Amino acid sequence: MGSQRGGAGGREYHSFDDYFPYYVSQHSRPATRWLHFAGTHLGAIAATAALVKRRPVGVLVLPLISYGVAWGSHLAIEKNRPATFGHPLWSLRGDLRMITMMWQGRDDELARIVRDQGAIVLDGGDRGKP
Repeated sequence: MGSQRGGAGGREYHSFDDYFPYYVSQHSRPATRWLHFAGTHLGAIAATAALVKRRPVGVLVLPLISYGVAWGSHLAIEKNRPATFGHPLWSLRGDLRMITMMWQGRDDELARIVRDQGAIVLDGGDRGKP
């Protein structure tokens, strides 16, 4: 997929796995992650209801609800700019991975990723150097 530039300090990401810790760090508070979780599910329920009612155009509510709730959480809770604006496809994939991890009961692991990413940023990324 090549590399993508952006994020903290204009860092270059060479893979999704390189990008994912940064993505999670932008969701540092559990409330933000849970609002993403809720918004994605509400959007999916609304889109499914539209399909059941045979109103396919109603599927458009999925991104409106999901992103509306998610972006609102960034504004109100994180006070940061959603990662979607810098890396839309990797952010969508990151959101799906983050939600999957939450379904699996791995929110503590997400919190650890946030802590680890914060330590890297605070020490200037010089971990492991004497």
